[in-house]
Amino acid sequence: MHVSQPARPSRIRVDLLTREFPPEVYGGAGVHVAELAGELRALVDLRVRCFGSPRDAPGVSAYAEPDPPGEGNPALRTLGVNVAMAADCAGADLIHSHTWYANGAGRLAQVLYGVPHVATAHSLEPLRPWKAEQLGGGYALSSLVERSSLESADALIAVSHGMRQDILRVYPQVDPGRVHVVHNGIDTRVHRPDHGTGALERHGVRPGRPIVLFVGRVTRQKGLPQLLRAAFELDPRAQLVLCCGQPDTPEIAAETAALVDELRRVREGVVRIDGMLDRTSLLQLLTHASVFVCPSLYEPMGIVNLEAMACGTAVVATATGGIPEVVADGETGLLVPVEQEQDGSGTPLDARRFASDLAAAVNRLLADPDHAARLGAAGLERARKEFGWDVAAQRAHAVYRSVLDGRSTS
Repeated sequence: MHVSQPARPSRIRVDLLTREFPPEVYGGAGVHVAELAGELRALVDLRVRCFGSPRDAPGVSAYAEPDPPGEGNPALRTLGVNVAMAADCAGADLIHSHTWYANGAGRLAQVLYGVPHVATAHSLEPLRPWKAEQLGGGYALSSLVERSSLESADALIAVSHGMRQDILRVYPQVDPGRVHVVHNGIDTRVHRPDHGTGALERHGVRPGRPIVLFVGRVTRQKGLPQLLRAAFELDPRAQLVLCCGQPDTPEIAAETAALVDELRRVREGVVRIDGMLDRTSLLQLLTHASVFVCPSLYEPMGIVNLEAMACGTAVVATATGGIPEVVADGETGLLVPVEQEQDGSGTPLDARRFASDLAAAVNRLLADPDHAARLGAAGLERARKEFGWDVAAQRAHAVYRSVLDGRSTS
């Protein structure tokens, strides 16, 4: 006799697990989770669980990192948060985790409560070997957590087709049918041109002079040292504005500082802005930039490219990872090809040539402002039409439903 299953509520409860959540956001994954959560609330009963200090927002719980005995490696503190997060996931219909920092909590809750686990891959630990500089033995632990979590997840979400290919290459045990692509989005109601000049004036940037802009963390992944070497060949009329997030390690911080000092000895107009920018300042800098440059060596997609496009600015970016899915070469910007080491580091095989090619692409747009303006206008239109967080949330929700429906029929 067939026994009917109880109907699942139309609004499922999803526990979203993440390291970053406003106001403590320092990278693209944090922006992704914040924007996605805003749209998902209309579709599901959403509970957000994040790291850090207490949050006032309803439905958001934060967990402080414990102080473990011994050396207190950061990876161990992360696992301590994961245990607390997982314990509070009782009653969820589905767990959705982001980055290895929270993937472990998703895996624990999956086993503990028997609920499905969906994991979004924003990057992969084996493709970021420089993290060993930052985490030491914790890097091996983060890689272990990621592998266990992704290989056992009921479904994986990749932020680009390039990211999907990386997952299947790095983790061949993963069933390709479980890996779905949901691109990062952009809210063009919020991220839009801002022609104010207050941010430029505060930071000593001259509005009437060409601006080459970089925004990103000081990490080997973002290719800032490569950009600084390219800057020796940039049009001397241009200002180079570097909006630098938190450095991964003292070593990369020192290397970057030394290159900036060396560059300043041979050219003027090098402006370095450290720390996270408020939204208004970021939009004003993006809007006034002649060219936004993304020299990343590893970039599953790169939300910051979408932010630049949403401000109507032409982009010069490395043709790697998921960037070509965002920046249409010759239509919304210029892509710079690079041959890279296949050891996971992404190091250019010919670093001098890559730096020169990067400089040449930027100089091409600096020499033809009308062309740059046309690319910027096309980028703004592409951002509005093709990348929206509402679409990303609907696609994520479809993944949730497919996983839950698959379980109910198995």
